[in-house]
Amino acid sequence: MRRFLSFNDFFKSYFDGKTVKLSLDAGFTCPNRDGTLSNKGCLFCTDKGSGEFAGKREDDLDIQINNQKKLLQNKWKAKNYIAYFQNFTNTYGDLYNIKKIYNQVVNRKDIAGISIATRCDCLDTETLKYLQEISNEKLMWLELGMQTTNENTLKVINRGYTHKIFDEKIKELKEKEILFLIHAIFGLPYENKDDYLNTINYIKNIYPFGVKFHNLYICKNTSIYHMYLNKSFNLISKEEYISTVIYAIKQMPPNTVIHRITGDPNKSTLYKPNWCGDKLSIISEIDKRLKLENIDIKTEKDIKIAVDYWKK
Repeated sequence: MRRFLSFNDFFKSYFDGKTVKLSLDAGFTCPNRDGTLSNKGCLFCTDKGSGEFAGKREDDLDIQINNQKKLLQNKWKAKNYIAYFQNFTNTYGDLYNIKKIYNQVVNRKDIAGISIATRCDCLDTETLKYLQEISNEKLMWLELGMQTTNENTLKVINRGYTHKIFDEKIKELKEKEILFLIHAIFGLPYENKDDYLNTINYIKNIYPFGVKFHNLYICKNTSIYHMYLNKSFNLISKEEYISTVIYAIKQMPPNTVIHRITGDPNKSTLYKPNWCGDKLSIISEIDKRLKLENIDIKTEKDIKIAVDYWKK
């Protein structure tokens, strides 16, 4: 048991057994990539749409799922699988094609849940109606890359739409009872502690189903890599990142599932900071600090309360 509501503990209780995510590439693109908004994407995004460990784009989804299961079965001894549509914007495009992709996975009995990475500006009325239909069949949530609440930073990182639009869509998702997970990045260019606290407080107040905390890391040949070489903005230190995550964990609502507490860069393309290439040491230090601060371990009762809360 962890000292926060972790992905592993929550879903082990929710599905009655070890649960893992299968990272899939369904062939989507992004309005921030295809010229609709921009051609360069969010500055930190890689040419694989931040899905370096997903299945092969050229493979059919059934093949990707089967291959990912084989890859992970021996490692995790999993009983349950969540289809994670990771690369780029997975609700962007023609609704007919979107339905064709997701129906293929919804109908698989070996898939217990569906996680969809997307953008708040790519969730129109008809798409949301279809997503509600999926959620009536299986557990489903959206993974939304908010990153920060600072409007100036959003312009710097080229997200392509304002926080006001993000907030309006969150309210709509809550009204439609569609579950969502928030991505937040600490260490974005020119941000400071106040920005991190504003982002954390916003997440706390909207009470998401889940959250992922990342540190900013720079991969070679991304837009932010070239920006860093030209302007050399300060990168967040390991100590500041860990302290920020500790604070964020303590602020999260009791039933919000913390899916991730650090980034997971591809070491072959990582440029800086070097410390984030050792994910396990960061997790270990966070766990150690939570223990030193006497943060209570989440009991089976705590986890069951969270499961019941999201099943209601």
